[in-house]
Amino acid sequence: MRAPVVHHRTRRRRALRRRALWTGGEVLVTVGVVLMLLVVHQLWWTNRQARAGAERQVQALEREWGTPSRPGKTAPATDPSHLADPGDGSDDGSEDGSGDTSSSSSGGQERRAAAGTATVNTTGVHPSWSQAYAVLRIPRLGLRVPVAEGVSKGDVLNKGYVGHYKGTQQPGRAGNFALAGHRNTHGEPFRYLNRLRSGDTLTVETKAATFTYVVDKTLPQTSARDDGVIRAVPRSTVRPSYGYTDPGYYITLTTCTPEYTSRYRLVVWGKLRSMRPR
Repeated sequence: MRAPVVHHRTRRRRALRRRALWTGGEVLVTVGVVLMLLVVHQLWWTNRQARAGAERQVQALEREWGTPSRPGKTAPATDPSHLADPGDGSDDGSEDGSGDTSSSSSGGQERRAAAGTATVNTTGVHPSWSQAYAVLRIPRLGLRVPVAEGVSKGDVLNKGYVGHYKGTQQPGRAGNFALAGHRNTHGEPFRYLNRLRSGDTLTVETKAATFTYVVDKTLPQTSARDDGVIRAVPRSTVRPSYGYTDPGYYITLTTCTPEYTSRYRLVVWGKLRSMRPR
């Protein structure tokens, strides 16, 4: 019987194919590991780093103001009774053609708060770009986070801070105090903003005073270019049935939605209830 003959050229081709397959497998494994490390960095490390930095900034502000630091805890409410990267009925913050959900008592509270702002410098500072100058506390979310001037990603939002829209009002002033924060990665302070409900309280503390706002309405989704939601009298230009028609003392919180995208914005509005000078 004649033995098969294997030419050297055939052997070389087989060896080259094996080497190519091995090299391709190594490349795919390396790419997979790199992608996995990038995901870990984006979803875990940036959060860890930003949260630690934001907490240090809160503590620094409290030391500057002479307020004892309370790591991991939120301050109690004063009264117990193109946007940057965020049921029905007026009571839960959904559609309301009139945009006026305040009762006579809440109107009185707003007037008393407004009267208080006339006698105190409500911010205590004139913040420069990217400067942290206030602390936002939301008890329902277990959140306390520094507020900085501007909504730059690199200088503000990616540090785990909440950013103040330049051109909107400062806390306690008539008009709209509008803020933005990341929903995912980089500290994600507004990750659970959708859990806020009508009647929840949140506070904004500055060098001069602490302001308590009450959540009033929620706009679940709007365009990233819907700048009507941060105007002095906030009202959506995309969904006009959401918002207000009368001047007041408002706070606006914005973040991306759905999670892990930046296509739309989630908006929560609140009204000033009280002001407590330092």
